Amino acid sequence: MQSRMNEDRALENRSLGDLFAELANETGTLVRQEVALAKAEVTQKAKQVAKNVGYLLIGGAIAYAAFLAFIASLIMLLAKVMPQWGATLLVGVLIAGLGWLLIGKALSALQQTEVTPRHTVNTLKEDATWLKEQIK
Repeated sequence: MQSRMNEDRALENRSLGDLFAELANETGTLVRQEVALAKAEVTQKAKQVAKNVGYLLIGGAIAYAAFLAFIASLIMLLAKVMPQWGATLLVGVLIAGLGWLLIGKALSALQQTEVTPRHTVNTLKEDATWLKEQIK
C-alpha cells in the first residue's frame, strides 16, 4: 500500500516536460504499431487480389482451350446449313458475347474486393481520440 502511494506521489510531481516526453514516446510507439498493422493488412488484401487474378487467368486459359474445339465443330456443323462465312461469323459473335460475360463477372468480383485497411483506419481514429484526451 505504501509503495502505491509513493508511485501516486511520483506521478503527481512529474514536470510538464516529463509528461510531454512520455506522451511523445507513447505516440511514436503507437504510430509504429499502426504502420505495422497497416502493412500487414495491405499485404493480406494484396494476396487475396493476386489469388483472384490468378484464378481469372487460369480459368480464361482453360476456357479458351476448351472452346477452340467446340468452336471448330460448331462452325463445321453450321456450314452444312449456311455459307461458311455466315457460320464463322455467327459462332464468333456468340463466343465474343460469352467471353464478355465471363470477363465482366471476374472484374466485378475484383472490384468488390476491398483493399482499404479498415481495421487500421478504425484504430487510427481511436488513437486520435485517445491522443486528444491525453492532451486535455
